[in-house]
Parts: sequence; structure tokens; C-alpha cells
Amino acid sequence: MAKAKIIATIGPSSSSKETIREMMLAGVDAFRFNFSHGDHNSHRENFNNIRDIAKSLKRPITLVQDLAGPKIRINDVVKPFNIRKSDEIDLVSSCQVGDATKLGLNYPDILDRLDKGCRVFLADGQIALKVVDRIKDGVRLKALNDGVVSSRKGLNFPDIHMDLPALTKKDLKDLEFGISLGFDYIALSFVKNGKDILLAKNAIKSYNSDIQVIAKIEKHEALKNIDEIIEHADGIMIARGDLGIEIDVEEVPVIQKELIKKANKRCKLVIVATQMLTSMILNPKPTRAEVSDIANALLDGADALMVSDETAVGKYPLEVVKTMVKTISNAEKLYTFCKDYSDTCNISFKTEISIASTSCRLATELKAELICVFTKTGATARFVSMHRPICDIYTLVYDENTYNRLNILWGIKPFMIIPDERDLDKILSIFIKEAFKENILSKDKLAIAIMGFPAGQPGSTNLVKVLRSADYDRYLEIYNSHSAQK
Repeated sequence: MAKAKIIATIGPSSSSKETIREMMLAGVDAFRFNFSHGDHNSHRENFNNIRDIAKSLKRPITLVQDLAGPKIRINDVVKPFNIRKSDEIDLVSSCQVGDATKLGLNYPDILDRLDKGCRVFLADGQIALKVVDRIKDGVRLKALNDGVVSSRKGLNFPDIHMDLPALTKKDLKDLEFGISLGFDYIALSFVKNGKDILLAKNAIKSYNSDIQVIAKIEKHEALKNIDEIIEHADGIMIARGDLGIEIDVEEVPVIQKELIKKANKRCKLVIVATQMLTSMILNPKPTRAEVSDIANALLDGADALMVSDETAVGKYPLEVVKTMVKTISNAEKLYTFCKDYSDTCNISFKTEISIASTSCRLATELKAELICVFTKTGATARFVSMHRPICDIYTLVYDENTYNRLNILWGIKPFMIIPDERDLDKILSIFIKEAFKENILSKDKLAIAIMGFPAGQPGSTNLVKVLRSADYDRYLEIYNSHSAQK
């Protein structure tokens, strides 16, 4: 299986139980729930269906709640209309239902910040406009190209600072709902700085949750504050749609590479998203440029790649997943494995990171079959993943939440949930028995085990063990002895 992970957005095209099952079998590792659309009832139904199917397949699945955030949109229009280059249209605070002469918007206070010459982009950047004058309750815009205007389309203002809350009232309600369901991550939209991440984490804490936060990088302000964002977030998502409007689109490939490198050095999850396989919304085959884009994002160091409309509303969601898997598998033939970030990562986890680095070097030099990580919170497994070993990483965890959460990380195969046991020999015996049963380990192959003493205590990782044929025999005897005593 591919080591880079695939995130598919759930939507009308992919919400049937049969399609969900087929997508998981084809290679989907995580599903994204877009809370800009749908209601709580539909999200709950999809959530429960995915969890039930994952259990029936006896495999982990990561579920990501993508909060809508303070997206600025125009209000409804009477009916869609064409706008032509050089046409003028007013953007005003007093308009609830617009037409070809004027438009309203959901955050009218932003109008006070627009000066003559400011750029305004509508409908995901498809329509470019420029402020040509200030009027009584807003601004007058001039269209720079042709396009079609319809209700609730998004607006972008790349020339001004957006002082909007990171979490809207809707987001807070959605977040509480998502935590009650049991999402593994939240994706925080339109992040501008580290304070936005801390605000979200405080809100999560108030709901007695430890759900992890992925910062979506889609604002020009975020690029200026990227180091503090990466520091406070559990991961980042390079959301190239809005980002490609906020900055010149030609800058996006270089920015993408820089952000991946920064996240890798900080041992943080990094996802590349948007327009991965846009042509497959309508067509069963991708373009050559699209598969090259997937391969390059992978080779740059992304943990996961995400598709949006391709699986949410596209005609060929299963073919999209199969294309992703095939492209990733081929690209990984050129992958540079065994990276070392031990000198650049968070000093607070220096011991765990050094152990992860050591285990990866050992696995390479000894040609180990796998690295198995015994982890309470998943932190050690994340550090091993970020060093990109050539062998697979199997994780043994103490609860289902960690089991599902780890599945989004590069190269990790969450293997089993183990009992809350403190005897290291007994824990190892359980793993080895199961590994032989599932044919992921054989007598003539080595394995590297990473453990902590005392077992099951967060932050206790302090042991790297090489497992060989004689060890397998001994631990299988221990397993049989314990089984006989029951």
C-alpha cells in the first residue's frame, strides 16, 4: 500500500454505504466533512455509516471536521446574471437580495476598509474586480473580465487585512457537535496567526476534548505568520484554492514546497489540498498535469493529499481514489526515504525524536521488516513517521481514538488496540502473536520495537529493541504461557 495518505471529501456523490465501502477498500485513509455545506443530521448519518463500515472491515479510518470559518460571501441574487469586462456594480451593506446593479455581503463591515484600487475576487477568483470609487454605503467595482454571478459566491480581498474571528458562532456550534460525534481532527479555516490556533484549542478544551487542530493555510496573512501557526497547530493544510486567490497563483508551487519543508522540520502533519484531480469531476481519466501535481506534492514531503469536489460531487469518486493510489505508488519508487529532522524539531520532545531517528536508521541498516511503535498518545509514532523510514510503521495503541487518529500520518499502519497492560514482555508477546497471524512478520525477518517504561505512560518512550528469530520464539512462549493461565 502507498505510504502517503489519501483524504476524500464526503458528499452527495460518495455518501452511499456501497460507495464508502468501495472507496475505503480502494485506498481512502481519511474522510473530510465540509461543514460549509450540509446539516448536522446529514453529517451524523455519514459519520456513523463510515465508522460502521470501518469496523466491519476491521480497519482504522480518520475523520476530519472542516469548519466553515469566516468565509465572506455575497448575499443571494434574484437570479444568476452575466457580468462583462468593464461593467460596474456596487457592493453595499444595505442589499439583501442583489441583481446586476448591486450586491450585498454577509460581512458588510469589511466595506469600510476598501479603498480605491483594491482588488476584489468573486466566485473562487473566476471574476476579478477593482474598486473604482467609494459610494454612500459601500464601494463601486469595475469588472476586469467576464463571468457569471450567482447567489452566495465567495469573495476574496487580497489587498487588505481581514480582522474577522477565527471561529464564528456557527463554527462553535459545529465544533461542539463534532466533538460529541468523535471526529479525529478539526480543520480550522482562514487561519491568520498563532492566536487563531490557540483560540480554537481553548474552545476545544472547554468541551473537555483533545481533538487535534489542522490549520488551513489559505490567507496571505497566514504566510507572514507561518512559523507561529506551525508551532501551535498539530498540522497544516495547504488549501490552494483560496490561497491561489490571496496571492498570485504563480507563487503557489514555491509556497507549497516551502510550507511542506517547514512542517516536516517541525514534525507536523502536512496536507496538500485543492484541485488535485479537478478534471475528474466530469471525466473518468485525469490530465497528465494533475497526476504530475500529485506526484510532486508527495515527493516534496506531504503526509497526505486531499480531494474535494472530485469525490464530494464528482461523477467518478471511486476512479478518483484509484488514480490517487496508483499515482502515489508509482511516485514513491523515487521517494527519498530516511530523513533526519532530529536537530530541527521541538526541543520538548528531544528524547522521543532522537529515539525515532535511531529506530529508522537501525531499520535501514538491518533491513528490518517493520518498525512497531507502542504508543499512548501517538506522539512517538508521529515522530517515526516524520523520519520517513523505508519499512512500514505498525502502531499498537491503547484506545480507539488514537488508533483512528494515526491513520492519516505518512507510512503508519495502525495495527491493533492492546490491553492496558504494564508488563512489556506480555505486550510484546501479544504483538508478535498477532503479527505472525496476520503475516506481517516472518521468522527470517527483523523488526524494530519502540516502547516506553513504564508502559502506557505518555512521554515515557525510552527503549528501542531489535527483534530476531530467537526473540519471536521466546515471546510466543510467553504468549502461550499467559493464555494457558487464563
